[in-house]
Amino acid sequence: MRVVIAEDSVLLREGLTRLLTDRGHDVVAGVGDGEALIKTITELDAEGELPDVVVADVRMPPTHTDEGVRAAVQLRKAHPGLGVLVLSQYVEERYATELIAGSSRGVGYLLKDRVAEVREFVDAVVRVAEGGTALDPEVVAQLLGRSRKQDVLARLTPREREVLGLMAEGRTNSAIARQLVVSDGAVEKHVSNIFLKLGLSQSEGDHRRVLAVLTYLNS
Repeated sequence: MRVVIAEDSVLLREGLTRLLTDRGHDVVAGVGDGEALIKTITELDAEGELPDVVVADVRMPPTHTDEGVRAAVQLRKAHPGLGVLVLSQYVEERYATELIAGSSRGVGYLLKDRVAEVREFVDAVVRVAEGGTALDPEVVAQLLGRSRKQDVLARLTPREREVLGLMAEGRTNSAIARQLVVSDGAVEKHVSNIFLKLGLSQSEGDHRRVLAVLTYLNS
């Protein structure tokens, strides 16, 4: 397996290189930022030496925000057969979603803590290189959580979603009625249906409105 590692921490980059080379894999390059990663892959591809997989940190210089994952997404578009495994200190749901958008083939997203579990980490790199998937259990849990929230809101009618949106803006039932040019009773009915579909029982009293808005905002 031929690997390129993109990690701005020299210590971690060397550690990953050692882990992989000790198990018979070939680390053909190590770089410290997203721009260097793209340049390296482009040059290797031009030489007919495209690696099997890239292991990249999500956050790299110069801003230490999303350079790594943006480079990974760009590489997946330019080289669909290239496996990409990104490492992150924390679960960053937006980046995980962006990375696997379109296709989950040959892609991985692991927390850096998993590197300590050497066998599992190396197995994940190999799996991604072979076109498989390696998603951290915590990433999966968060993505499934978001999916469940979206499924809940999908039960609402367009009008109920509109009412919930206005509730999220802090408007009262009367203000919503004026905005939508409907009666107060119609709004109350929509609000009741929203509570019912979101599974918010009467026992939660006035907190139901807050919980409904939180569900909307977290979606």
